[in-house]
Amino acid sequence: MNRTDRLYAIVEELRAVAPRPRSARQLAGRFEVSSRTIERDLAALQQAGVPIWAEPGRTGGYVIDASHTLAPLGFTVDEAFAVTIALGMLASSPFRAPAGSALRKVAAVMDARRLDETVELATRVHLLEDAPAAAVPDGFAEALRTRSVLRIRYSDRNGEKTVREVEPVGYVGRDQNWYLIAWCRTRGGIRAFRSDRILAVEPTGERPPRRDYRAEDLQIPYGELRPAYSGT
Repeated sequence: MNRTDRLYAIVEELRAVAPRPRSARQLAGRFEVSSRTIERDLAALQQAGVPIWAEPGRTGGYVIDASHTLAPLGFTVDEAFAVTIALGMLASSPFRAPAGSALRKVAAVMDARRLDETVELATRVHLLEDAPAAAVPDGFAEALRTRSVLRIRYSDRNGEKTVREVEPVGYVGRDQNWYLIAWCRTRGGIRAFRSDRILAVEPTGERPPRRDYRAEDLQIPYGELRPAYSGT
């Protein structure tokens, strides 16, 4: 977790338990950093105007004024319902952790009436899946964001294992399978690597040149490739 995400998460952690306090030690354990790091983060939040103060005493700690932290999010119930379902559909994907975190943030800043109505609607929606999600190695979901050449250990459809250096350029999702689209240095071309066949991911730190790809580069024999984001 980078510092910006941690600052936001600290606010949400304090907001969730307000008006009860959280000590620096408790927060340090929660975010797996030192107490000194937490104290620096809290000082930065206070300087930015977030209403956090320290309560003294053996059971004291840091407290936030929950009513002044974040304004209610301006989603209609229908919009919030759609976002909830969309994020819920990622619960069986390699992106389930950030999707879950995003959903908690949406819920944290909605007003109570709309949130209750959204939750009631969401409990009426179920997803029919063929099988539980397959395990995905650490680093798959972050592969594109890190912009680093990856060294992966991959098992193909015949069970043959190879080690390759790849340059991530995108993702493709189909049914319950997610694929890392990357320029494979071993094969000298664009390839799709199924997430549950990637056995290990190791960033090399090398920044490759930007590569783009087209649907025809993937030689998909069926279906239509649709972008997940088409703009506003």
